Amino acid sequence: MADRGDLSSWLGGGPAPEPGGGRGVRLGLPDAGPGSLAPLGRRVVALVIDWVACLAISGAFFASVPDAFLLSRGNPLATLGIFALENVLLVGSIGHTLGHRIVGLRVRRVFPGQKRDDAAWATMAPGFLSALARTVLLCLVVPAVVWDSDGRGLHDRVAGTAIVRR
Repeated sequence: MADRGDLSSWLGGGPAPEPGGGRGVRLGLPDAGPGSLAPLGRRVVALVIDWVACLAISGAFFASVPDAFLLSRGNPLATLGIFALENVLLVGSIGHTLGHRIVGLRVRRVFPGQKRDDAAWATMAPGFLSALARTVLLCLVVPAVVWDSDGRGLHDRVAGTAIVRR
């Protein structure tokens, strides 16, 4: 007879962080402070800031309901396109979006299982290919809300990136 552990063992997620190590330690990131994985609250606030900015741009330039409130008059597909363009261009070139910058976050490349002490890797932007992969999955929404044991979204895991504190 099958027990619950056989049927739902996949719900446990990935392997837990090592004892004595916090989130992001296996990615070569510090446990706390600058360069550590960003908390969920800051990431959500950054996303809201980015989305509101994209709603405003869409409402100003792609109005589908001209007499509505500015943030609700834009075309939904135009808003998503502006959001995607913002993410690809800004994350790919400077490593953060408007919302990330305001709340003190940035996107960087990570190398699981490897300790990189090179300061250039810690500060450089992830590049346009990683930003494109990350953005496509972010716009699909579901990969962004599926997390590993470090709290990193599937979109970041596929792109080889992580959102860290500045």
